[in-house]
Amino acid sequence: MGKPTGFMEFERKTNEAVAPAERIKNFNEFHTPLSKEERTKQGARCMECGVPFCQSGMMIGGMASGCPLNNLIPEWNDLLYTENLEQAFARLKKTNNFPEFTSRVCPAPCEAACTCGLNGDPISIKENENYIIEYGYENGLAAAKPPKVRTGKKIAVIGSGPSGLAAADQLNKRGHSVTVFERSDRIGGLLMYGIPNMKLEKQVIDRKVKVMQEEGVTFITNANVGKNYKADKIMSQFDSVILACGASNPRNIQVPGRDAQGIYFAVDYLKSVTKSLLDSNFTDNQAISAKDKNVLVIGGGDTGNDCVGTSIRQGAKSVIQLEMMPKLPTGRLDSNPWPEWPKVLKTDYGQEEAIEVFGEDPRVYETTVKEFVKDEKGNVIKAITVKLSRKFDKETGRMKMVEVKGSEQELDVDLVLIAAGFLGTEGYVAKAFGVELNQRTNVATEPGKYMTNVENVFVAGDMHRGQSLVVWAIREGREVAKAVDAKLIGYSNL
Repeated sequence: MGKPTGFMEFERKTNEAVAPAERIKNFNEFHTPLSKEERTKQGARCMECGVPFCQSGMMIGGMASGCPLNNLIPEWNDLLYTENLEQAFARLKKTNNFPEFTSRVCPAPCEAACTCGLNGDPISIKENENYIIEYGYENGLAAAKPPKVRTGKKIAVIGSGPSGLAAADQLNKRGHSVTVFERSDRIGGLLMYGIPNMKLEKQVIDRKVKVMQEEGVTFITNANVGKNYKADKIMSQFDSVILACGASNPRNIQVPGRDAQGIYFAVDYLKSVTKSLLDSNFTDNQAISAKDKNVLVIGGGDTGNDCVGTSIRQGAKSVIQLEMMPKLPTGRLDSNPWPEWPKVLKTDYGQEEAIEVFGEDPRVYETTVKEFVKDEKGNVIKAITVKLSRKFDKETGRMKMVEVKGSEQELDVDLVLIAAGFLGTEGYVAKAFGVELNQRTNVATEPGKYMTNVENVFVAGDMHRGQSLVVWAIREGREVAKAVDAKLIGYSNL
């Protein structure tokens, strides 16, 4: 422990964010890194706990507590403080293939489980991680390192999201020949088109993909396996196949008027905006636009927040975000003790920007849409909402949200974005490979395993466990790589 009193001497400091009124003028990342001196102080704050909950990755109450990748956080915090950044980079990369992604988009369950946060502010783990990985790129530590020996085994990875990329990266380092098939025109899956540019600038993805290409990974885009690319062909050409296509089947809202024009799934909206930005800086007019529109976002999670921030950047006239669940408390309740994931109110960047632009928080709690109203041309013009309340359901033994009679309200809307989560894998991919699905429409495997019912076909990521965090996807990618390696070679040192 480099600085035993560091957590008492130094206060938590985070990267300064550009003011909301200024940052909404573009789609760029908007945090300014701390100086090297200040960042080393943040490393010094780490208590180097005897039991580091930050890296535990345990499931408590159905939620992750600590890092699912089991990142060696106290070690690289100490190395950051002592300015041994080359060693810090090596320890960081030992467990995480893509710190450049996680340090930008992960909600940081590590910080929620930090012992320092029990009676004060947690260590700025996520930003420390970002500092180390960016130092690695700037100083040549993250350059390509192709394997010296090839095994002669060929592996196909279907999907280039974080789980697919992690599996490809691991297996390529082992010496296997890996080809990644992606149905979109760019590599990255939801990292590329599901997360807005202001959270993850796409040159960050391209930078890593270029390194992987230099190390020998082959990427094929516009390959929609099961539609324009035959699964049988892949099965005949490769020794093993990994399905990592995500849980990309969006949850719909089935109410009268749903067929109106101007209602989109959030993922389609966000993809159209990012693709237009990357293709032409919006000059192609292919993005679904919120300009001068009354926008209704249905869903209170990260994707809903991304829709709020994106529509404000496009010049929305107004933005309302509906959440079915009650408003969370501002601090932990006694029923939600550390180191559980804190079920507390979080005001994210999009909501901050809405408060700045419109003068109030866009979120409306315990509310859902009951009906959409169309004009004579079929365009959505109104949403009829209804309040919800929690009631105990005797049949299921659980609490459920039920409508409050007489609480209907009309909202003027021109654009509706459905950000209600995902239901599971898209069936056509599973059908193409003949793999079985479970009751949750995820690809079925034995508990804790990654092999499907089809010989030499494996599954990982959201397609395996359902919609989850990027860190879980990377962990699944690493685990499935180990399973494939062991199947092909007879053992694995991954």
